Amino acid sequence: MKVLNTDVAIIGAGTAGLSAYRAVKAAGKRAILIEGGPYGTTCARVGCMPSKLLIAAAEAAHTAASAAPFGVHIDGSLRIDGKQVMDRVKRERDRFVGFVLESVEGIPASDKIRGYARFLSDTVLQVDDHTEITAGSIVIATGSSPFIPESYRALGDRVVVNDDVFYWDDLPDSVMVLGSGVIGLELGQALARLGVNTTIVNRSGGAGGLTDPEVRASAVKAFQAELALHLNASIKSTRRDGDQVVVSYQSEDGAEHTVSVDYLLVATGRTPNVKELDLHNTSAVLNDKGMPVYDSATLQVGRSPIFIAGDVNGVLPLLHEAADDGQFAGENAAAYPEIEPAQRRAPMAVVFSDPQLAQAGMRFKDLPSQGVVIGEVDFSNQGRSRVMLKNRGKLRVYGCVRDGRFLGAEMAGPAMEHIAHLLAWAVQKELSVAEMLKMPFYHPVVEEGLRTALRDCAKKLAAAELEHVCEGDQAVNSA
Repeated sequence: MKVLNTDVAIIGAGTAGLSAYRAVKAAGKRAILIEGGPYGTTCARVGCMPSKLLIAAAEAAHTAASAAPFGVHIDGSLRIDGKQVMDRVKRERDRFVGFVLESVEGIPASDKIRGYARFLSDTVLQVDDHTEITAGSIVIATGSSPFIPESYRALGDRVVVNDDVFYWDDLPDSVMVLGSGVIGLELGQALARLGVNTTIVNRSGGAGGLTDPEVRASAVKAFQAELALHLNASIKSTRRDGDQVVVSYQSEDGAEHTVSVDYLLVATGRTPNVKELDLHNTSAVLNDKGMPVYDSATLQVGRSPIFIAGDVNGVLPLLHEAADDGQFAGENAAAYPEIEPAQRRAPMAVVFSDPQLAQAGMRFKDLPSQGVVIGEVDFSNQGRSRVMLKNRGKLRVYGCVRDGRFLGAEMAGPAMEHIAHLLAWAVQKELSVAEMLKMPFYHPVVEEGLRTALRDCAKKLAAAELEHVCEGDQAVNSA
């Protein structure tokens, strides 16, 4: 068996792992990058990029199919070539993966080890049966995998996850999607717009991770006007019937339904890839799911020289967060035992559905119970949104009564991916609502809707301040 020594060993060569490797090398330390699976990030292979390629095709089909209200009519029927759609998705996906592979190929061969690593101790790893690595510190960046409940495994190749979709050669006739989170909504709507008979079922009332009840309600109304979206529904049974899956479920109103579909697409969450790491051989404290307890500020596992970064830590499974995580973990691993808490960017998340869903800064569910006012805009009457016939959804912004600072927002509407960036920047710069209203707003743009919400928030902040002053006057007079 080969024996190696290094300053930092990194398990996983995805987004977080590559970022950690670069950070360690930038610190002038030795690093070994260990990868057992194919090179190429989750984002490039089966995540962000192929899903957006499928969504782009769906948007093209939807635009063509819904042009009549503009006076634009298609002669004859709209034809969607599923094989051509999937061919482009896979070709472009492979192109994005190629860029990642080029960056990996640029890493010296002496810094890369192929195989699956497991812990022998806090500082010793064994890679398959061929290499033992002793490191000053170790970064776990093994990512996550889609979760399929055991009850569905008997369906064989008729149960799929999002990873499988991007290897299809053609579009199926019918699909049931379990889950209305980010993946379920994005893929479910895309498949439906591409002519696939699609049903989306979720056991709760959630949609795309929104926590603001009014924003969520506006989004659900828009989705249900277009999609067979059943929330607060329960799956009663599933069975294989040839090349079909027969699913019985109960909708929110108590009605029983049975459908036969080509595929059951499970989008009910992902699990961290830690099971095969043999973390029980380390000093890490493991929870009941086998996850190591770690400090979210430093990404350090207990007091050990082990750090955990990216999707595997289950905090924010987003590419830009994984890249930041990798950098923080790499820097701390290189500096161990002298470590620093991470300087986080303002949180931001986007769901590329239609309407788009997004969150920037503090979410509704995390707001304090007092001292906050909420401004809002309903896009149903927003000028540019009506022009584009994209006038659906709501945007709600949160302001702090104490100092007028902008805290965050949740939103459903057109072009929210761009609005979310503006608002995340405002949060990171700690701008007040008043300062944001001094910024330029062009006409006619969707951003004018943001201005409406901010004006509503500013008005309520002023009223709250006046009320506080009046209460203070009363206290003085009574004294």
